[in-house]
Amino acid sequence: MLTYRPTPVQVIEEEEWNNAGVQVLLKREDLNHPFVSGNKWWKLKYNLEQAIELGYDTLLTFGGAYSNHIYATAAAAKEVNLKSIGIIRGDELKEVDNPTLQFAASQGMQLHFVSREDYRNKNENQFHTSLKENFGNVFIIPEGGTNAFAIQGIEEFGIKLQAEIEFDVLLVAGGTGGTAAGLALAMPDKIIKVVSALKGDFLKDEITFFTESRNQHVEVLTDYHFGGYANYNQTLLDFIAHWDGKQLPLEHVYTAKVLYAMDDLIKKKYFKAGTKILMLHTGGLQGKLA
Repeated sequence: MLTYRPTPVQVIEEEEWNNAGVQVLLKREDLNHPFVSGNKWWKLKYNLEQAIELGYDTLLTFGGAYSNHIYATAAAAKEVNLKSIGIIRGDELKEVDNPTLQFAASQGMQLHFVSREDYRNKNENQFHTSLKENFGNVFIIPEGGTNAFAIQGIEEFGIKLQAEIEFDVLLVAGGTGGTAAGLALAMPDKIIKVVSALKGDFLKDEITFFTESRNQHVEVLTDYHFGGYANYNQTLLDFIAHWDGKQLPLEHVYTAKVLYAMDDLIKKKYFKAGTKILMLHTGGLQGKLA
């Protein structure tokens, strides 16, 4: 199966955090694999096992131009000797030089570009049937990798995390809600703050759907998306540069927004003195802006 490298817990500090009496720990899960990093490793673990156990030889999944999931799935499939197909949103991307898609292709992923209109059908059974007619008997993983097998993997990670580290509050980024849901199932009594990387308040419903409300301490923070998925401004870029100077790499889609949210909340005295915060670095650094 996939190789896994044990990851450190890092203490990160800012003077204002110390003055507020808040301790911040960072689980560097971005270091768990060179290509299948962070939460993607755990989301793919049981999907890969299931595909192999059921005798599939090809994975098929979905993503956009800069998808961490496409990048990670291509590398993971190659490592475990499976073929992979990526259904890519936007047929105009066929003519675009894109480092994420170039990497996926270098790992052997067959890229199939569809219109944005067709891509909206990515979760429809009829669309899946047509894909299987075109590509054969493939093992389909949804966009972002979030399904029951992904949540199983994240839940396993969450159980290990809670046994390894003492903390009061967990901060994590949210995209499709799978990572937050798995962590919520693993630690039903823990306070979890989910920083939504997307505009809108739908993420809470997604997490509730997957967890069946078994953790009542999950809060989705919706004020730190910087305009929506993968959007950013100069303030966020300056924040990333500040942490680059401290040898902590962040990317603008997820991890920078989580750390920015935490920094802002600490400065606003949102957390009481003595609180120990754990932030999860979910990787995705392939999408880091130069």
